[in-house]
Amino acid sequence: MPTRPIIGVTLDAEEPGGYSKLPWYALRKNYFAALAEAGALPIALPHHAELAEAYLDRIDGLLITGGAFDVDPSLYGEGSTHPTVTLKAGRTDFELAVTRGALARDMPVLGICGGEQLLAVALGGTLIQHIPDSIRTEIEHEQPNPRNEPGHEVAIAEDTLLARIIGKPRMAVNSAHHQAVATPGLGARVNAVAPDGVVEGLEHPGHRFALGVQWHPEYAVDPADPLIFAAFVEACRK
Repeated sequence: MPTRPIIGVTLDAEEPGGYSKLPWYALRKNYFAALAEAGALPIALPHHAELAEAYLDRIDGLLITGGAFDVDPSLYGEGSTHPTVTLKAGRTDFELAVTRGALARDMPVLGICGGEQLLAVALGGTLIQHIPDSIRTEIEHEQPNPRNEPGHEVAIAEDTLLARIIGKPRMAVNSAHHQAVATPGLGARVNAVAPDGVVEGLEHPGHRFALGVQWHPEYAVDPADPLIFAAFVEACRK
């Protein structure tokens, strides 16, 4: 039986209340389940930026997860912050440190939803702070229906890593974001777009595996979603 590559998974962080009277970490089970089903050994990474390199010494790949928060606009050159922006500074500091460290090592990286946006910023890209204020669209990128159902389709760009993984030009995706990638960063390219032109994925061909998707493939709303995890885990074996 093949050895399971160890994949570090970033956690979300919450302030006191609900589960605990002290600050606590959380993450949906289906992130871990999708990786385990694809043949990986997923482990959680607490937010200690000073330990980023030590974590990277022990893992074979990095999954940057999503969450109900945003990357600080000052990190991609924006002088003002939109009123809808919610920050989690400690989480972002850690995720940027560990992502930049992984990219420097050419370690496989997969970014999901907010993780795709953070990957773009780590690659030198920029974000749209609030889609409704920047793009005229009838698509609800914060879909009102459940996350385990599709919200819209995306078109996959030809001759991309994502196209090779998916094997078809379009797929259904769920949608849970009010921000989006504006520019993917030097050397990176957009690999998926929504019908209204909103960026739904990016990748960097100069890295062994540096892929971000705006949707949540861990829900497997499209039959092609598990292929993303399978390709990521396979890249982590090499």
